[in-house]
Amino acid sequence: MHAGGIAALIAAGAFVLLVLLLAIPLLKLGRTLDEATLAIRKTHEGATPLLTSAQTTVANVNTQLEQMEGITHGVSSITSNAAALTAIVTSTIGTPLIKVAAFSYGVRSSVRKRQDSQAIAAARADRRAGRRRRNP
Repeated sequence: MHAGGIAALIAAGAFVLLVLLLAIPLLKLGRTLDEATLAIRKTHEGATPLLTSAQTTVANVNTQLEQMEGITHGVSSITSNAAALTAIVTSTIGTPLIKVAAFSYGVRSSVRKRQDSQAIAAARADRRAGRRRRNP
C-alpha cells in the first residue's frame, strides 16, 4: 500500500467519524420535530371544540343583543312619551297652578300685613291708654 491509499483510508475514516458526529444532532433534531408535530396536532384537535364553543357563545351573545335592542327601543319610546306627557301636564296644569300659588301668596301677604298693622295699632292704642292713666 502506498501513501495515496493510506491517505484515502484516513480521509474515509475521518468522513465516517464526521458523519457519525453529525448524525447524533440530526437524530435529536428529528425527535424534536416529531414532538413539535405531535404538539401541533394535539393543539389543533383541542382547538376545534374550543372554536365551536366560542361560535356558540357568540351566537348566544348576538341573540341577547337583539333582545336588548328591542328593549332599548321600547325604553326610548317610553321616554319620549313620558317627556311629551310631562310637557302637556306642565302646560295644562302647571301654568294655572303657578297663578293660583301667586294669588294665594298675595292674599296671605295682604292678610299678614293687615294683621301686623292691626297689632301695631292695638299696641299704640294700649300705649296711649297707659299714658292717659298715668297723666290725669
